[in-house]
Amino acid sequence: MNTSAMTTHRHLHWRKSSYSVGEGQCVEVAATDGRVRLRESDDPGTVVTTVPAVLAAFVRSAKAGALNV
Repeated sequence: MNTSAMTTHRHLHWRKSSYSVGEGQCVEVAATDGRVRLRESDDPGTVVTTVPAVLAAFVRSAKAGALNV
């Protein structure tokens, strides 16, 4: 990831679940410009970018148990 992209990600409004216990092992989410960005709170430099429809399909699959191995 280039430096300008990392700087852009730092200025996003990152949110994490209210269920988070604050131990640094949380997934954070930020949405802007029609994209959703995800990162792990203890590794904020690594950001996954997707679109809402793809993230929704992933969450549905996970809830349905389709990702269990």
